[in-house]
Amino acid sequence: MLPAVNTGCQIVNGRGFELKAYIMKIELEGSNPLIWRRVIMPAGATFNRLHDAIQTVTNFKSGYPHGSYHFFEFDLPEDQRIVTDNEEAYLEHQHYQKNKGLFEERLRTMPPEMQKFEKRYQERLKTEVRKPASLKIDEYLEKHKEISYVYDFGDDWRFIVKLEQVVDDYYFGYPTLLDGAETAPPEDIGGLHGFYEFLEAYRNEKHTWDIGTGSLSHHAHLSIPGTRDLSLRPEEKRVRHDGIV
Repeated sequence: MLPAVNTGCQIVNGRGFELKAYIMKIELEGSNPLIWRRVIMPAGATFNRLHDAIQTVTNFKSGYPHGSYHFFEFDLPEDQRIVTDNEEAYLEHQHYQKNKGLFEERLRTMPPEMQKFEKRYQERLKTEVRKPASLKIDEYLEKHKEISYVYDFGDDWRFIVKLEQVVDDYYFGYPTLLDGAETAPPEDIGGLHGFYEFLEAYRNEKHTWDIGTGSLSHHAHLSIPGTRDLSLRPEEKRVRHDGIV
């Protein structure tokens, strides 16, 4: 279970006040059939908290309680901002902000054949970079209704977080999984293409999956401890008041 968020909920006679919360649908872009989860999350959560929730309702290993495994990024184009745990990206933006004059001079004196690439690089540096633990989701989510999330810049998992409903009668200080469909991919499988190749091997007795090379071969039936069909069972589609598990 994810740890509780301090939402300002008070307890009176053993009962908590109702809390504002967001019901969100989390969709894995490019998946077919669509891999999705519906989650309710208390208002006042940070982007880091949203990252934790996405990780917990999929098979990924980053976020609470596992710690950092791969970088992630929330893209907020309307605000010309990204939110990421990539410390290098954060420091690079801070360096640009403090040394704009030097960057302008470098562009001015750069050979013409290199200026196009430098301009593109400096345009990227203009995008504000924020840390996920210091910024809350409320304002952006309510205003724009959607948030783009990228996890693992190698496998390039891209999710859309869609605001479906704002409620004022949520009683719990932690996110809860409400519903979902389809098996979520495991870590380091090679993106969507690798995931669907993996499923093909998993369901075919004549195939095996070489984890070292990420490729199919024709030997024994695939058998990886802990691998299972992670589509939600009927009993799992009910609201879990013990939090996301």
